[in-house]
Parts: sequence; structure tokens; C-alpha cells
Amino acid sequence: MNMEKLHKLSLNTRNLYPENKESPIHFLHDTNTPTHLKFIRNHFSYPYPPETNISIFISGHVQKSILFTLADICKYPIRTVHCVLECAGNKRSFFRPKVYGEQWENGAISQGKWSGVSLRDLLLCTGINRNANEVVFKGRDKGVKKKRVVHFERSLPIKKALHKDTIVAFKYNGKPISYKAGGPIRLIVPQWYGMASVKWLSEITVIKNKFNGQFQSEDYMYYPLPPNHANVKPVTSINVNSIIQSPINYATLSSSKHLIKGIAWTGEGVVKSVRVSVDEGQTWQTAYLNKSTNTESYTWVQWSLLWHFKRKGHYVILVQAEDSYGRFQPESALWNRKGYGYNEITKAFINIE
Repeated sequence: MNMEKLHKLSLNTRNLYPENKESPIHFLHDTNTPTHLKFIRNHFSYPYPPETNISIFISGHVQKSILFTLADICKYPIRTVHCVLECAGNKRSFFRPKVYGEQWENGAISQGKWSGVSLRDLLLCTGINRNANEVVFKGRDKGVKKKRVVHFERSLPIKKALHKDTIVAFKYNGKPISYKAGGPIRLIVPQWYGMASVKWLSEITVIKNKFNGQFQSEDYMYYPLPPNHANVKPVTSINVNSIIQSPINYATLSSSKHLIKGIAWTGEGVVKSVRVSVDEGQTWQTAYLNKSTNTESYTWVQWSLLWHFKRKGHYVILVQAEDSYGRFQPESALWNRKGYGYNEITKAFINIE
């Protein structure tokens, strides 16, 4: 898409305080989402920008605590990760029965190239004690939850924190990360939902126990219905999913050939196949996967199917993606009280006249 058309697009506002906005995902066909069209997800108001040197402090169950300035971080080998970033509540508005929370449709997702340094390199510098279990990340954003002031904090298992592609990022698509996108320094955790990629990163603490912060053990948990603590589990890797970008839902089209297209992605492995039905699931056709848009394991893949709609009337288009681990979009999403991880078979309703 050329720049003139991109500048005509805008974000769809879900909330102003805190600011939450969706990307116009149906009209984004490039492999990188421009900064001004990247979705915005906040839990609190924006923190004040740092007035002094930008830095992060690493402490806890380490051999030595170190304050890393941005200049220090930039001395380490630069690593670029091209990945999908999706809010865990993306598509929440489609759950039935409805659930409370930001009523995201399809646009709480974006993709781009994040550059920074492997968190592993910084932790190897501080040294990690042998019985370390998790790494806690603290953002500078804070607000009131349950009558107390809390920062946005999340933890990762030590194995995930030490993965080479878990990075402390300071650039997005080759430019400094914007303030609204969590800059100047933020965490990026490929293949996990966006809550793991803590913005406005200020502190990193290695711990030997389990972290039980507000956004770790209360929010971002799958709570089934009826409440059953035995079935409660944390939100982690992204579910296999897809979006129909064209035709637009409830579009009216002429009786002729039309290109059905969209994107598919997953948090485990890669998307292996996408199949499409135009007769409400009675028959399925295999879509073409544009592998050039999925050259790295963390990115979405563009898919398409040319179909001749000969008969006038109403159609329901169904799309089901499957990944290399055998996970596929279910006929019914796993309902949960907070509305996370919706990945039901994707639908679009169209009229042919």
C-alpha cells in the first residue's frame, strides 16, 4: 500500500482513558505495521517520560546488580526480531455470552521488526544464581487497582527469559520506539500475547520464587465457567488464529470472481495450512499461502483463495488455520471470564447480487 493510502487510515478508538485503539487491520497488507497504525493497549495513563539518562536496573537473585543505560545496552550485539504482537483480548467482542473488558474486534494486533539486545546477554553480564526461577519486568506505568497503587509488572519463566529472541528493544522498524509504543525501552517476547512484552521497561528482577503480581496471577488468567480453580491457567503463547481482510464483513458484491484473502498466525511453530468454506462448512478449499510473507517463524502469513460466486444470495465464509503443532481454530472458542485468546473459526457474511 502506498504512503498516500496509508495516511488516510486511522486507528479505531476503544477508550480514551486509558488510551486503547485498534489497528485498521483489514486494510494493512504489508508485512510491517507503520508506527502510527500500530494498535495501542494501555492499562493506566501514560507515565511521564524520563527526564534523565534512560536506563534499566537489573537486580535480585543475581551475582551482581547492574544499572544499564541505553548507551550501555547499545554496546551489545544488536538482534532484530520480526514478529506479531497481539493483545490477549483481541476479538473479545465476539465471545458469547459477552464478557466485560475492552471490546476489541479484530484490530488489537500488529507486526513489525523490533531491534535491541537479547535479554540473555544482559543477564549473563549480571550472572544468575543457580536456583533462579523467574524474571520479573517492571514498567513505569502505574495506577490504582483494588485501592492500591501498582505498576504494570509481569514475569517470565527463566527458560523463556533466556531465549535468544526475548529482547530488550529500543527500535521499531528501524527507528527509535515511540513513546506511545512503550519506548524508549521495552521488552519483546515473540509468540506470547502482548501483555508479556512490558512497555516503558525500568526494572528487571530475578527471583527464586513464583511472582504473584496483579497482572500475573489475577489478570491474564483463563478463568472457565463455572469457576473451577483446577482449570485456571495462565495466558501465555498466542493461539492459532486468522482474519478475513477481504471481503469486508457484511459486504455486498457482484456475482463474479472475488479474491478472499487475509492473514493467519500462531504462537507455536508456523501456520501450516488455511482452508476456506463458502457453504457454511459443508465443503472446504485449501487457500494459497504466500510464504514470502512468512519467512520467519514469528510472523503472520498472507493467504488467499479466488472464488467464483455464481449464485445470488447470502453466503457465510469460514476460515480455519492450522499450525505445525497440529493446533487449529476450533468451531467454538474456549469461553473464559476475562475474554482472552478468542480464536474461533473466522467468519464473514456477504451478500451476492
